[in-house]
Amino acid sequence: QVQLLESGGGTVQPGGSLRLSCAASGKNFLWHALGWFRLAPGKERAFVAVIAFNDGSTYYADSVKGRFIISRDNDKNPAFLEMNHLKPEATAVYYCAAAESLIANYAPPDEYDAWGQGTQVTVSS
Repeated sequence: QVQLLESGGGTVQPGGSLRLSCAASGKNFLWHALGWFRLAPGKERAFVAVIAFNDGSTYYADSVKGRFIISRDNDKNPAFLEMNHLKPEATAVYYCAAAESLIANYAPPDEYDAWGQGTQVTVSS
């Protein structure tokens, strides 16, 4: 069974940066995309970014476009999320999720097949 594990979360001041990683363990199925979502207190899980594995194309939520960068490495470290110019409203638990289907732009959470446990990001002065 595939397991995803996020790391890199922490506390940072507004305007700061963090780099999240998503590592995979177990039997890897044929993934075609990996996305990042976040869950803030009192809010629903929100899409952040996705990268398609076939051509490396990326897609971002408007709220993070120009400040966040999603990238991938290999099957064991399938994706990273570089977050720059962080704002307090970015405070949330961040999850990586892998999809067997090709996802090249926004797709709801139920389109993804495997999820990590999440990593906390807190933006506060």
